[in-house]
Amino acid sequence: MSFLKTVTLSAIGVSFLAGTAFAEECIPSKWGKADEIGSANLVTTERVIAASKLIKQGKTQPLGITIDANTPAFPPRGLSLQVVQPNQQGGGRLFAYDGSYNDDLMQLWLGIGSQLDGLGHLGQNGMYYNCNDEKEFAAITGLTKLGTHNVPPLVGRGVVLDMAKFFGKDHLPAGKFFTAADVQAASKAQGVTIGEGDIVLFHTGWTDAKLEKDPTAWASAEPGISEDAAVWLAAQNVMAVGADTWGVDVVPPEKDGRPFWGHVVLLKENGIYILETMNTGPLVRDNVTEFMFVLGQPKVRGTVQMIINPVAMY
Repeated sequence: MSFLKTVTLSAIGVSFLAGTAFAEECIPSKWGKADEIGSANLVTTERVIAASKLIKQGKTQPLGITIDANTPAFPPRGLSLQVVQPNQQGGGRLFAYDGSYNDDLMQLWLGIGSQLDGLGHLGQNGMYYNCNDEKEFAAITGLTKLGTHNVPPLVGRGVVLDMAKFFGKDHLPAGKFFTAADVQAASKAQGVTIGEGDIVLFHTGWTDAKLEKDPTAWASAEPGISEDAAVWLAAQNVMAVGADTWGVDVVPPEKDGRPFWGHVVLLKENGIYILETMNTGPLVRDNVTEFMFVLGQPKVRGTVQMIINPVAMY
C-alpha cells in the first residue's frame, strides 16, 4: 500500500475537499420526490430486448479490471486481503473425511478499481440527488437512501466511443478534456448514435497505457469529459457514463476550483450513474461500437459505491 502514500490531491483542487460555493435551489427528480434509482428507471423490457439484438458474434467481454493491494486508487483508498483456514491450526481437520477449507477476509474501500458510483456518492453543499440532505441519509453505518443495493440490474445498449482514435493518438494525455462537440463528432465518425437509456463508455487509452507501466501517473491525473460534455450527455437521457479512467472527469479540472463537476451534473442533478475504470481496450481493438451491457452489482445495503465487473456482449 506504499504507493497510495505517494499520490497527492494537488491536481484535484483544494476546493473540492473543502466544499463548494456553487449553491443552487434543489429541483426534485423527474421520476418523483421519492425516487432513489434515477436513470435506472430507463431499464425497460423493450430496451433490454433491443439490446439483446446487438449480440451478433456471441462474444462476452468483462469490463472490470483485476485489483489487489497494489492497485492505485484515489487516496486514501486501498484494500488488504487475508486467506485463512479457521480452526485448522496445526494441521487440524474439521470433517471426518480429513477435509479442509480456505476462507478469506478483506478490508477495503469500495471505490477502488472498476466501480459503480451510486447516487449518494457526490453532492453539492450537502445536497445529493433528488434533494436528499446528507444530514438525513448519510449515516456512518450506511446510507439510508440512495444505497447502491437499490439499483436494479443495469441492462441496455452500450456504446463505446474511441476518443483516442478521434484525436489521432494511442492514448490521450493527462488533462486533455473532450467537449460535447467532440463527443458528437466522434459519434458521427464512428457511425453510432447516443440515445435515451444508453450506457456510454469513453475509450481514452489511459488505462492501457499507464496503469501497469506508470501507476503513479495513472492515479495522479487523467483525460476526461468536459463540463459541457456532461451536460450534453445528461440531455440525451443516458443511463450511465463511464470511461477507462479512474474518475471519468478530466484531472486537472477544466476549470479551477471545479474538479469532478461532471459528477455533480450526472449524479446529483440528473441521477445518471458513473462507471469508472472500465476495460474498454478489448472492445475498441475488436472494432465494437455498440453492444449489450449487463451489470448486476453486489447488493450490500447502504453502500455509496461498489466494485463491479459488467459484461459487454456482442
